[in-house]
Amino acid sequence: MNVFVTGAAGFIGGSIATGLVQAGHHVSGLVRNAAQADELTALGIVPVIGTLEDSALLAEQARAVDAVINAASSDHRGAAEALVAALKGSNKVLLHTSGSSIVGDASGGRASDDIYYENNLPQPTADKAARVAIDNLVLDAAKHGVNSAVVCNTLIYGHSLGVKRDSVQLPRLLKQARKSGVVRHVGTGRNIWSNVHIEDVVELYKLALTGNQPGTFYFVESGEASFIEMTTAMAQALDLGSPQDWPLAEAEAEWGYEMANYGLGSNSRVRGNNARELLGWAPKRTSVVEWILDEMV
Repeated sequence: MNVFVTGAAGFIGGSIATGLVQAGHHVSGLVRNAAQADELTALGIVPVIGTLEDSALLAEQARAVDAVINAASSDHRGAAEALVAALKGSNKVLLHTSGSSIVGDASGGRASDDIYYENNLPQPTADKAARVAIDNLVLDAAKHGVNSAVVCNTLIYGHSLGVKRDSVQLPRLLKQARKSGVVRHVGTGRNIWSNVHIEDVVELYKLALTGNQPGTFYFVESGEASFIEMTTAMAQALDLGSPQDWPLAEAEAEWGYEMANYGLGSNSRVRGNNARELLGWAPKRTSVVEWILDEMV
């Protein structure tokens, strides 16, 4: 297939684009500058220089391919609108990337028993309402001749398949630990996130390109762990002392409001049945703790 990937210079988009090339697809990727374009060319990806603000460019690229994967931003409504409008009536595949902080509770590191399912999502918090609205825009496009889906990733671990980029959450904990000599988590670190390995993420996108049912929402998860379990493994891998609790205010000073409250300080426990049942997705990597101990550093 001919596939256009936004965010092709990023961790998720770059891994997807590289995986698709390796699977024999022809892939073009949106990048911001010539340096990133050279990175993609070396991986066999055709670079398209532009930004998510370039609605006309996005539309042009979308019309020229068989499928579009939007992996650049879960929060850029203009880009999603441009892609949906360009693909209306085409029955082409549009896979939009979201993230499971949409069900995050900003608990400050406390545990939660709440688990969310694809067919029973909660009302979003005020912080996440705009992202959920974009997800719904993409899902609604299925009523207008777009083979659309929302791929809602959980905490992704693993090393990039393509460009040299880091994932969002664990590398921030690692960077702080290396800088300070102390592994820290938000609050008591009892908060739990579902998680998934990047190689399994890429496999899901590959399957969805050919097997998606229009209007499907996918949670992408193959296990879950508390942050204290992950930071304990990280401390062991780095040969540092036991991980330490960190007050939310200090975590915000280090990582910012969004990352401290949602990326690292919330619970995001979900179950993804659609990928398994509709696509036959069978994740191979199921232990983030093992990966931290054996492969992260």
